[in-house]
Amino acid sequence: MSAVFRAQDKLALLLALVPYLLDHDRVSVTDAAAHFGVEPERIRDAVSLIAVSGVPGETKQYQHGDLFDIAWDEFLDHDTIVLTHQVALDDAPRFSAREAAALIAGLQYLAALPEHGKRDAIATLMAKLTRGASAAPSQLAVSETATAADAGVEQLDILQTSVSRGTQVEFSYLNARGERESRRVDPLRIESVDQDWYLRGWCHLRNAVRTFRLDRITELRGTEQPVSRHGDDVVLPSSLFAVSENDLRVELELPSDALPVLSDYLTPGARTKRDGDRVRVTIRVSHYHGLKRLVAGLPGLVTVIAPDEARRVVAEWAAAGSAQYDGDED
Repeated sequence: MSAVFRAQDKLALLLALVPYLLDHDRVSVTDAAAHFGVEPERIRDAVSLIAVSGVPGETKQYQHGDLFDIAWDEFLDHDTIVLTHQVALDDAPRFSAREAAALIAGLQYLAALPEHGKRDAIATLMAKLTRGASAAPSQLAVSETATAADAGVEQLDILQTSVSRGTQVEFSYLNARGERESRRVDPLRIESVDQDWYLRGWCHLRNAVRTFRLDRITELRGTEQPVSRHGDDVVLPSSLFAVSENDLRVELELPSDALPVLSDYLTPGARTKRDGDRVRVTIRVSHYHGLKRLVAGLPGLVTVIAPDEARRVVAEWAAAGSAQYDGDED
């Protein structure tokens, strides 16, 4: 340890010591010195300086209540620091109990996501939010509906392990055409949207970034093969599904207030034609079979206008579904 304890070092110790003391009801000089890696005498000097520090009142002169204070008997007789009065710090804005509860609930959700394997930092932040709120936050529990319970714990464990190890995964994938393909993927990210979970990664079959729904993945296994693409090498689009110039264009008609549902399918600057409360818009899809789920998600709202092939695919799919009920009695 350097014999020279510079002024900036003293200031840094003083600034760090105050919040440390606020987090501890009482602490010995020896423990504080060990925490900051300094000699005990440095702690004693800093505590003495704290005791004559504060913020002057409206008279611009220091009064008793304008200064920090400590339990001097404890400090002088037992070498123990107990902060008994603090100033200025109470004026710092704090989260309300409701705001803190909302933030803690969000952190609980993040802690449940598979990509957050190390949760110590999240737990520490939740504890700080609890202590720093203006009142005790309400106790909330985050439902596991949108967490690992629905996605398949075993699948998520395999993917999380592969992401952390930087190794490839292999699986059989059922695409939107109803065809099964063997895929080998460098896993980059696991995320959920509503009730569905997705794997985003570099697909070696397509030689591009692809998104896979976990409920369409079977025979998933991790490999020992290192990934060829890393998160730093590949730019993942901000939206889950990115359009490309090779996608097919489809014209749809739907109520104008349902248009935001199609945001992931729209290209920047996409033009719309409005007719009253209805709107026509052109979207892009990788294949016409992908329209099936889109139409099913907006039953009775979406009409496929063009091209004819897209209309045929959706009409045949709807007719096949309707045929399942033919002959059923009420």
